[in-house]
Amino acid sequence: MSTLPAERPRARVTTTGLVAMKAAGDPIVMITAYDASAARLVEAAGVDVILIGDSLGMTVLGHGSTLPVTMDDMLAATAAVARASERALVVADMPFMSYQVSIEEALRNAGRLLAEGGAQAVKLEGGVVVAETVALLTDAGIPVMGHVGLTPQSVNIFGGYKLQGRDTDSAIGLVEDCLALEAAGAFAIVLELVPAELAELISEELTIPTIGIGAGAGCDGQVQVYHDLLGLGTFTPKHAKRYAEVGQAITAAVAEYVSDTRAGEFPGEAQVSHLDPEVVAALEAALPLTDEGA
Repeated sequence: MSTLPAERPRARVTTTGLVAMKAAGDPIVMITAYDASAARLVEAAGVDVILIGDSLGMTVLGHGSTLPVTMDDMLAATAAVARASERALVVADMPFMSYQVSIEEALRNAGRLLAEGGAQAVKLEGGVVVAETVALLTDAGIPVMGHVGLTPQSVNIFGGYKLQGRDTDSAIGLVEDCLALEAAGAFAIVLELVPAELAELISEELTIPTIGIGAGAGCDGQVQVYHDLLGLGTFTPKHAKRYAEVGQAITAAVAEYVSDTRAGEFPGEAQVSHLDPEVVAALEAALPLTDEGA
């Protein structure tokens, strides 16, 4: 009797593989995840890249921005995702002030995200101003994804979460940022909240892939936040599409559990294990009797 050979696992997506996807015109799909269960689910869906975003500060930790997120927060989340991932490229955000203080700090912290966290690459925000850091990280063997446009760690400078590159000067500045990152060795760049026309122009100008979030369909790929897609938050950004209302489903399920428990309907017979009657009898005989009225 013959059997079919087991299906071989698909190879891990790599940084060079993403560049090849751009060249072939294959759209890149990236999504955030912050724990092992989410990583398993999104990888099973076929995403190419899992980003452990510092957005976990807002989606998971309850902060109002990404600024309070620490290296310890990122290391714990990255390690959880990396343990559950087998195929997708795992990219970890470098949190606020983990790479801005000095080149040495940037090298140390990026190295920790790979060595301790299990990521295959890091992402950091900024263009020309971080190009030297990107070059040194790359030279040290640490793949870097860039991030320009609306960079959330600079939200206080921007005065809020606003569209970037709307006039000629700022648009040219973003192009220069992207070219500097590419020259420094970045393997991809996230374009966030950038006008679609500008994002498409940048994508055509670069040989490395662009991954958009609120930057139109002209990018080489897209990234979205897990919670936004699944309806797990209270707010959905303009750039996001809700593909499910998982939050509502969770609330309904837990409400049913609460109701069943209070009504004495849970646990039911299907959720209970029993002792043999002989064991029950022997146990009752062995236990001391409780005095009446005690």
